[in-house]
Amino acid sequence: MKMPDDEIRAIVAETLIEQHRLQQDNIDAIVLKAVASVLASFGIEDDDRKELRADFQHLRRWRKSVEQAQSYTFKAVITVLATGLMGAVWLGVKVVLSK
Repeated sequence: MKMPDDEIRAIVAETLIEQHRLQQDNIDAIVLKAVASVLASFGIEDDDRKELRADFQHLRRWRKSVEQAQSYTFKAVITVLATGLMGAVWLGVKVVLSK
């Protein structure tokens, strides 16, 4: 009894898909174990995940606020310099016109 080619292809495809799924499961398990090991080496246990997430969210908010403050500081410095330059030019024009 000979199997049709389509049936053979379907069986091979299912087998390959199952092998891929098993490999992906193994990779996921290895990565999860590695990440947990690294976090444990830093003193962070599995129970501290929520606190770790909150800490990272706080750090992100802090970083964004510092970047925003730097942007405002840069704009303020440019404004002060431009205003000083315009004031100096105005005084120069005023002195020249008064002579």
